[in-house]
Amino acid sequence: MAEGSLRVPDLAALNQGLVNCRLCPRLVAHRERVGQIKKREFRDWDYWARPVPGFGDPAARLLVVGLAPAAHGANRTGRMFTGDSSGNWLVRSLFKFGFATQPISLGQDDGLELRDAYVTAVVRCAPPDNRPTPAEIAACRRYLVAELGLLTRVRVVVALGRIAFAGFLAAYYWPDRPPPGLAFAHGAQYKLDRVALIASYHPSRQNTQTGRLTEEMLDRVFAVARAELDRLRG
Repeated sequence: MAEGSLRVPDLAALNQGLVNCRLCPRLVAHRERVGQIKKREFRDWDYWARPVPGFGDPAARLLVVGLAPAAHGANRTGRMFTGDSSGNWLVRSLFKFGFATQPISLGQDDGLELRDAYVTAVVRCAPPDNRPTPAEIAACRRYLVAELGLLTRVRVVVALGRIAFAGFLAAYYWPDRPPPGLAFAHGAQYKLDRVALIASYHPSRQNTQTGRLTEEMLDRVFAVARAELDRLRG
């Protein structure tokens, strides 16, 4: 199957195939090993330990793209940005600007709903040390390409981190290369042909605990996203 060549009728069909994906042996082995060994505080959990589908409103105008499921976050809960500190930061900010019904994201049964927003990632399996290889990113690109084709109302994209930024552009322009001049920087904004792209540092512990990303910085990103969507509606 060629990269990016998936043809599916809807998100449900896409996700049904995605959760059974075994394209990348290293990622398959890691996600399953983590699910067996577990983390002490989650020893009573039955880990998801499979590829994690996107989550949110199928009619969303805001798309949030991350790197990959966290080993003991989404790889445990089965829902993107759920069950770890990165998810808490993201969902809290989404809630502030009306994109989420609550400010916490604990598990699939916690009642969280996204409004006019959809959350996904460029890699769907938890990678060792949060570092997918270029080949693994390319193999997973077909799922993001398919999502972009199905999420037809998206007008604003927030890319969380340099890899997510590059991965989104590769999927958005697939099968062509992205044009030059689209450089990652926190808060950078680009007008593409159909969407506005906003770059942000990822709310990883490495960034939030060192102060590289503050809550105010992340909130400003989603304030810009909300303002852009309000402008388009006006």
